[in-house]
Amino acid sequence: MQLPFEQSDPMRPAPGLRSLQLQGPIHAIRTAIGDPAWLVTGYEQVRALLDDERLGRSHPAPETAARSGESAIFGGPLGDFATERADHRRMRSLLQPHFSPRRMRALRGRVEQLSKDLLDGLEAAGPPADLHAALALPLPIAVICELLGVPYEDRAQFRAWTQAAADVTDRARSEQGLGELFGYGQTLVARKREQGLIGETEDDSDVISALAAIDGVSDDEAAAMGMVLLFAGHETTVAAIGEGALCLLATPGQWQALVDDPSRIDAAVEEILRAPGLGGGGIPRYARTDLEIAGVQVRTGDLVLLDIGAANHDNAVFADPDRFDAGRPAVPHLSFGHGARYCIGAPLARIELQVVFSQLAVRLPTLKLGCAPEELTFNSHVLTGGLAALPVIW
Repeated sequence: MQLPFEQSDPMRPAPGLRSLQLQGPIHAIRTAIGDPAWLVTGYEQVRALLDDERLGRSHPAPETAARSGESAIFGGPLGDFATERADHRRMRSLLQPHFSPRRMRALRGRVEQLSKDLLDGLEAAGPPADLHAALALPLPIAVICELLGVPYEDRAQFRAWTQAAADVTDRARSEQGLGELFGYGQTLVARKREQGLIGETEDDSDVISALAAIDGVSDDEAAAMGMVLLFAGHETTVAAIGEGALCLLATPGQWQALVDDPSRIDAAVEEILRAPGLGGGGIPRYARTDLEIAGVQVRTGDLVLLDIGAANHDNAVFADPDRFDAGRPAVPHLSFGHGARYCIGAPLARIELQVVFSQLAVRLPTLKLGCAPEELTFNSHVLTGGLAALPVIW
């Protein structure tokens, strides 16, 4: 079996992935570029392995390591094998204060205003509209720009670089995009230093300026961390808003239920986070030692793909997992990971999704898809996936 799995219906799991899941929780497969790997699809196993120190993102011999694809970000090993754990702990300790509950609560009002402004424009233009271009794309970009201190007017430029960096089919394009993005980050930090923006108090400064003001953090390191946050802080949320809207609108009764009962928003957001991600692939990890996974012997250096999408559709954990149900009883999904590498931006993503769909349900209660779901195009060559466009009417 070789990735990626063929998926004819974007609203249903890939048949090949479903077939594998029925056989067990771990499988020997070939990646999209033909390298050997283990694909883990069981919820229990994926959850445990996400927080297992016997797996990591680095490799003792990165030049010979199996690759999951051509992406410069996710395609192969990252980091120093000897210092990976300490490096990761340090990075999280530097970033965590900027995503504290207090900082996120303070940001919520701004997310609400940005969303309102975009919806004002959407309503003024009238139907039909592209919900991707009008809301799903610009909102996460505007939010992350304000948080990081990145000029919003640069969005077309850095969006092109993040899309290139996320290319899973063309390594040269991906590496060039990543290089351009980090170069932009270096220029941005230098400009902030020239303008005297670095060294302000934490409450007054943006994340990039605050990082560059920390003793022991170089400007290049602040730029690199900032650009990683810029990429991760908008690409995945753009996809989640578009796919969430599609699930709500394409599944009979789900949109109307949210319109009728706004208190369902928290459960709806968790289902939006759980439901997509059905194409197979997974989070890449490398075995740092020999280990056994569900009775299968994995050797040091092996590539292990933790398929979060498959785990989120494990029928041993989720009843009728392939059905989108915004009223589903709460069961912790794995979309933000688990344990020490749990996504640091999860609180911000939840705020954005809660605000967007709460406002949409109030402002556009008669919202409908403007085409059949099978006519929609997904960005299959990009790491984060997502819709290329989402036509709607109301």
